[in-house]
Amino acid sequence: MVPFAVVGILVWAALGLVLLGFHGWVSAHGHTRWLWTCLAGVLWGLPGLYVMHRHDRAVARRGAGS
Repeated sequence: MVPFAVVGILVWAALGLVLLGFHGWVSAHGHTRWLWTCLAGVLWGLPGLYVMHRHDRAVARRGAGS
């Protein structure tokens, strides 16, 4: 699951950077909420990545113990 979270974070970050490059057009047309959406995707993805990493370690630990 960790690779999916990393890819998701990278996609949100890349989209945010692309939109940031067109900031003038985006703000002129009233679409700045998409920049905030990209930022939220990255920021919410980081704790999700941590939780998935912790979960994967716990599953591996349980598998090694049996």
